[in-house]
Amino acid sequence: MIEVLVITISNPILIGVYKDKELIKEIEIVGLTSDKLPVLFKDLLDEYDIKTIIYVNTPGSFMSIKIAYIFLKTITMIKNIEFLAANGFLFNKNSPIKALGKKYFINENGDIKVDFLPNMCKISDFELPKSLESITFSKDTLPIYNLPAV
Repeated sequence: MIEVLVITISNPILIGVYKDKELIKEIEIVGLTSDKLPVLFKDLLDEYDIKTIIYVNTPGSFMSIKIAYIFLKTITMIKNIEFLAANGFLFNKNSPIKALGKKYFINENGDIKVDFLPNMCKISDFELPKSLESITFSKDTLPIYNLPAV
């Protein structure tokens, strides 16, 4: 079974192709989600019989999350592909994720807050896991923005 994991909340965009839950192909693309995702998925859909698409729906760039959601939701509906979501902290060792200005999303025991970085805080890059076996994904794929209304 082929699954595709899409991480668009940072640059480069990361795409992992998994066969039977194990990573078989890793793709890194620098650029805008709106420009890169359609071209990439045309090739992926031609090459693989994708059964599941998973994307990061929180936290991160609102525009990137919205674009990824609309594009991937459309593809999964048209092609009858399962669509799942995941939290971005699963893929960067739970380190802060860029929010607005100099503020970051910080995960404190499952409670996501927006604040300045604590002193001596280490930021980890996003990484595709080698296996999806132990990761729990959500069927609730709507974007979660984690910011109060302005």
